[in-house]
Amino acid sequence: MAWDWEKLNQHQKRSGPPPQMDDILKQLKTIKLPGGTILIGAIIVLAAVVYSSVFTINSGAVGIVQRFGEFVRMSQPGLNFKLPFGIEKVSKIAQEQVFREEFGLPAEESAGRPTAIQFGDDAVSSLMLTGDLNVAVVPWIVQYRVKDPYNFLFKVDNVRGLLRDLSEASMRLVVGDRSINEVITKRQEIADEARLVLQDELDQAQSGIHVVNVELKRTNVPAPVQPSFNEVNQAGQEKEKLIYQAKEDYNKAIPAARGQA
Repeated sequence: MAWDWEKLNQHQKRSGPPPQMDDILKQLKTIKLPGGTILIGAIIVLAAVVYSSVFTINSGAVGIVQRFGEFVRMSQPGLNFKLPFGIEKVSKIAQEQVFREEFGLPAEESAGRPTAIQFGDDAVSSLMLTGDLNVAVVPWIVQYRVKDPYNFLFKVDNVRGLLRDLSEASMRLVVGDRSINEVITKRQEIADEARLVLQDELDQAQSGIHVVNVELKRTNVPAPVQPSFNEVNQAGQEKEKLIYQAKEDYNKAIPAARGQA
């Protein structure tokens, strides 16, 4: 069977080349759906509502929900919902995380350790007057967590500032009842007592804070008086040594005297 090449060429000229992708897209753009602008706007509004209504709370934390600034409920860990567009706001409080506040620590000891709040140089806070009217350098750390999120947010203004003030007051109270030697040698005992005093003050203030631990770092006397303090300690040790030696000599002399009598 012979092909009719002339008829085939005429047919291809009438049909033309297949449509390109660009041509198809242009044709689709010319198609207008009824109410298309309204539909797009509705989708945007719906997405905004969902975005501002859904929130998650991590494990070990709670969410405090406020409606126009007023507390309305507490949200537990997991997926939660709230009224959108700022009608309700959420404050997330980590209850299991342990925060720390540092007092009078050298820069090399506190570097790289995140605290709940950053302050300037507080070296002066570590200078304390002891019960025997000596000056001691007492750096310490307070570790705490949030036990009552409602009180933590609403009962006290600037709760972390209150924590620092009460921590310093509690430590000064305890150190002020001790001698300089006790401050240097009985750090754990002083830290435990200061923790109890601090916790009692925080509870009375309804701060919502639980003090996990108070740790005293190396305590000493200020550097300018360190040589004099060492001399006093050395003199005291020599005094104790002489007293001990005198007692020993006395105890030996009495039996000898009785034997001669």
